[in-house]
Amino acid sequence: MNTNAVCWFEIYVNNMVRAKSFYEAVLKEELTRLDNPDEVKDFPQPEMWAFPMKQEPGASGAICKMDGVEAGGNSTLVYFDSEDCSVELARVEPAGGKVVVPKMSIGEYGFIAIAQDTEGNNIGFHSMK
Repeated sequence: MNTNAVCWFEIYVNNMVRAKSFYEAVLKEELTRLDNPDEVKDFPQPEMWAFPMKQEPGASGAICKMDGVEAGGNSTLVYFDSEDCSVELARVEPAGGKVVVPKMSIGEYGFIAIAQDTEGNNIGFHSMK
């Protein structure tokens, strides 16, 4: 592998309007609608709204609603990059989520915080200050 191990993520949601509102409020970023290319016929068309993406190494992803895939209860934790993770964490509860782990030091690797979104998914924030 000659790139980062993760190249994409999807956070499954049950209520797209509520979830999109939560992530846009907490991250202060606008999500962009993604559709399957027309030539993709053998895969169900999920409703997807992508987080901002840069054309450089790293990972981006989307919130996703697909028939047969329920939100919450998964075992993957996505961390969003931040200048200061306490800023995003302060927006979680007003946007309808819950704080799970307040901002805490992870030593030389900076700081993390963990929250639960409106759909029951745990998400993390990471910052160096």
